[in-house]
Amino acid sequence: MGADLALLPSVAPCPCGRVDAGRRRLALAQCCGRYVDHFETAPAPDAESLMRSRYTAFVLERIDYLLATWHASQRPQELSVKPAAKWLGLDVKSHRVIDETHAEVEFVARYRTTGAAPGSSGQAARQHERSRFVREDGRWFYVDGEEP
Repeated sequence: MGADLALLPSVAPCPCGRVDAGRRRLALAQCCGRYVDHFETAPAPDAESLMRSRYTAFVLERIDYLLATWHASQRPQELSVKPAAKWLGLDVKSHRVIDETHAEVEFVARYRTTGAAPGSSGQAARQHERSRFVREDGRWFYVDGEEP
């Protein structure tokens, strides 16, 4: 289901856009890839990392990861990603820790829809959301989100 991270170069930049202290983009394998491919053994350490890895999962069409990281109280039975969307970037606006088990992350994800007509570039769009996260048994889960 979705892109196999093992087939991507280990130095491919992570779609989430996270940078190191030198402002260089982190490689997928050192950033979200470790969470997306190893959810059972390497859960995201905080809500922002989970949100970034979920964005990466949308880019890579990893529905398995999206469902596994969605809190059971809100998880849909099925999920389909829009293959007609080309994800262009992620801007994390804020990460607010409410307490040990609750956090919020506000972000803007930019994407372009594929045009219906051949050669059409589609429409530019953005998703601005404040997402809620909960931590249970040492793992962070996405609960829901709203437009700020």
